Amino acid sequence: MALTLASAAALLREHHLLREIIQHDVWTDDAALIAAADEPFTAITYDTRKVTPGTLLCCKGRFKAEYLNGIDGKGLQAYMAETDYSAVTDAPGLIVNDSRKAMSLLSAAFYGRPQDELTVIGITGTKGKTTTTYFTQALLNAVSDGKAALFSSVDNCLDGHTYVESDLTTPESMDAFRMMREAADNGMKYLVMEVSSQAYKVDRVYGLTFDVAAFLNISPDHISPIEHPTFEDYLYCKRRIVANAKSLVLGADSMHADLIRQDAELAGIPVTTFALHDAGDHGTAATVTARPADATHSTFRIAANGVDLGDFHLSIDGDFNYLNAAAAIAIAHAAGVNLDQAEPLHAVEPVRIAGRMEQFRDPQSNTLAIVDYAHNFASVTALLDFVYERWGAEHPHITLITGSAGNKAYDRRKEIVEAAQDRISSFIFTAEDTDSEPFIDICMEMQGYITNKNVSSTVISDRPTAITNGIYDARAHADRFNILLIIGKGDERWIKEHNKHVPFEGDDRIVERMFGL
Repeated sequence: MALTLASAAALLREHHLLREIIQHDVWTDDAALIAAADEPFTAITYDTRKVTPGTLLCCKGRFKAEYLNGIDGKGLQAYMAETDYSAVTDAPGLIVNDSRKAMSLLSAAFYGRPQDELTVIGITGTKGKTTTTYFTQALLNAVSDGKAALFSSVDNCLDGHTYVESDLTTPESMDAFRMMREAADNGMKYLVMEVSSQAYKVDRVYGLTFDVAAFLNISPDHISPIEHPTFEDYLYCKRRIVANAKSLVLGADSMHADLIRQDAELAGIPVTTFALHDAGDHGTAATVTARPADATHSTFRIAANGVDLGDFHLSIDGDFNYLNAAAAIAIAHAAGVNLDQAEPLHAVEPVRIAGRMEQFRDPQSNTLAIVDYAHNFASVTALLDFVYERWGAEHPHITLITGSAGNKAYDRRKEIVEAAQDRISSFIFTAEDTDSEPFIDICMEMQGYITNKNVSSTVISDRPTAITNGIYDARAHADRFNILLIIGKGDERWIKEHNKHVPFEGDDRIVERMFGL
């Protein structure tokens, strides 16, 4: 059914969001008193520059009345806002209590509730969301003949095989429902999406019910004045996915797993769990388990409900990625995939994610470079655990090339240092994304958190120069085994500086160029 002013008002009223409808001197609860109330909207947008005849404009955030100057000449049919703008437009206004919640509901309705045509899977957690999302999509593509769409912090995929770089971990609600409609129209049966804490904090997924929600893990992150004021608030926002799902997949060893189980019990939804166990640990707590199948941890055996699914060898290295694979299998099972058919499950094995645990060997020296998106305490710890597990016996000289985001997540700066300083030989602090903070200030702050006198450090705010210097230093010490860990940016081709995306070669490409690969 097409969205009209009358049906939009009814929808908002149902969710206790509508205050009144205003047009000129008419203030009313009855849409029938507004001319053309049953005329379908032809477009919906939150950008005044995209208004065309028949558009419903959603005014969100720091919207200003002057943005509407000349808007009637573009054919604006109606607007939704928390503020009355009748002084600057002749169009009727749906005045609401919460514009973000209203925008999500209106967007879903405008695009014909595409979520009802898809099995929608939402994945949240502090680390592992992106990898688990890609693993899950690959597995579902294998059982559905390529009919799984994806929203991730790296790419969006709306046809099962074409990947386009994304802007946000979880898209703005209007963009999300527009892309869902495109995915459904493309014949997709599944949608696998990352769900950030901010998605619930700012209501990007308001009104969306997930067929399967996955809660991978939780640890302190995103604590800042513009994100989450406390860890409790961060966890609470993450937990909201449980109350908005039909089933839950839970990391059995996650911090606060008991609380999340209670959330699921209150929501009346079933829980499937997954865990990583040592070879000698045959724990009974988890439904899907992964455990090393060999001494080098290069192959893992995965089991579900006590039934052996066989050995798995992933293209993305690291124990934590086998845990992510176990999560993906648990998610697929919760989504209705028959685990008795083991072959499709191996679709996770060839999955590679650009900029995620990418390894490069320098032909000119005994140097290994690893490019990864690690950016907080948990992910840096997991990365170093992997390095020590694989190469600890060789006593490598480890250099961490890192920065931290500006204007947010201030706790990461100290935590990255704390996670690494007793396990590496040297730091090179360099640029990462920022809004207004100077790169050099963030780097100097991070350097100031070092307490281990045995670890060396330097600040090189230009990122390509920092990576190049790290490689030159490794080559100058070819008698030792060097490992360069270059983290935070993965394969991104830009750096955010002063709210602008500045073109950047990319960590992986710099390494490839320097190594002559």
